[in-house]
Amino acid sequence: MPTVPIYDMSGQQTDEMELDPYVWDSPANDSLVHQAVVTYLANQRTGSASTKTRSEVRGGGRKPWRQKGLGRARHGSIRSPIWKGGGVTFGPKPRSYRKSMNKKARRGALRTALSSRVRESAMTILDAIDLPQPKTRTVLDMLGAFGLTGRKVLFVTSGADQALLKSSRNIPRVNVMRAQDINAYQVVNSDHLVVSRDALPVIEEVLGNG
Repeated sequence: MPTVPIYDMSGQQTDEMELDPYVWDSPANDSLVHQAVVTYLANQRTGSASTKTRSEVRGGGRKPWRQKGLGRARHGSIRSPIWKGGGVTFGPKPRSYRKSMNKKARRGALRTALSSRVRESAMTILDAIDLPQPKTRTVLDMLGAFGLTGRKVLFVTSGADQALLKSSRNIPRVNVMRAQDINAYQVVNSDHLVVSRDALPVIEEVLGNG
């Protein structure tokens, strides 16, 4: 059962706790994580790219010149794909790139991603994230206390923390998410997780074996 230290915002250890091994000590499954990442990225695509075929381009109703006698190549329309301004052959049309992944597989991928962060010591648990008011300097000082300045950091909170969100939104490479919303892509796309203590039971409730 993994045991992790608990810190305050100044970087001082205040306690330690044991984590649910089913969630935080899951065996590696790279193929499952890869599937989750591919599915997430595919579902972010709008699929709105669109080009016009020769039948959709305006103009070109008249034959540009007669078929024979001019010594030039035969053409029937100035909107042919081989003409400048003509239609596009086999160009993109609006489509859905959506992929599906069942709930059990998604949760398994997230457990694997979280477990890898624990094994790599790339997760810090804070006893509380207490920001009386939005202030970027407070978050920068907190990142500096843990040696995370300039790294890709994902804050995970138990609920919507507007003060933290506003304090960190203009810090490059720093994101804030609710525990209910995290996914395998967000975890593997970050260098370090900073999780509030009250977010742990939320994660374990969703991903646990109970």
